[in-house]
Amino acid sequence: DRDTDKKRIEELLEENMVLEIAQKQSMNESAHLGWELEQLSKSTDLADTRKSFVFELNECASSRILKLEKDNQSLQNTIQELRDASLTSRESSLKFVELEKENQQLSKKIEKLQNQIEKEKQSNQDLETLSEELIKEKEQLQVVMENLKADKDRQIKDLKQENDHL
Repeated sequence: DRDTDKKRIEELLEENMVLEIAQKQSMNESAHLGWELEQLSKSTDLADTRKSFVFELNECASSRILKLEKDNQSLQNTIQELRDASLTSRESSLKFVELEKENQQLSKKIEKLQNQIEKEKQSNQDLETLSEELIKEKEQLQVVMENLKADKDRQIKDLKQENDHL
């Protein structure tokens, strides 16, 4: 009986050591998961920063577009005034040629401004798309983080139950 008891005690000690090693590994995994959660949290903070940056860029781009549209309107008014002046004055063909050159220059400026407006609008759309993608990525990371947390809690619970059982 003593020999069987000794053998049983040795088996239980070995089993206890195996469980302790498994528990240490589980704790290491938990620490690593905690570190990953912290990293994910930092990355979501980065995504929030990017999102606010994108919105600031959108606001800046919108105000710039409005300014360019005002400049465009002002230049169109100037062109109209120059046309009206050229029709009414007709004092000299030289003045008309100068006005026509100025009109062409203004037309080129308007075309450049319109191109800039289109580029700003495209940039604005790209920033909105990026913002949406970042928001989706953040949501996906939150789901992953919640899943990892639930898995970690489940593993801890299972290990505690095993430990209590032992």
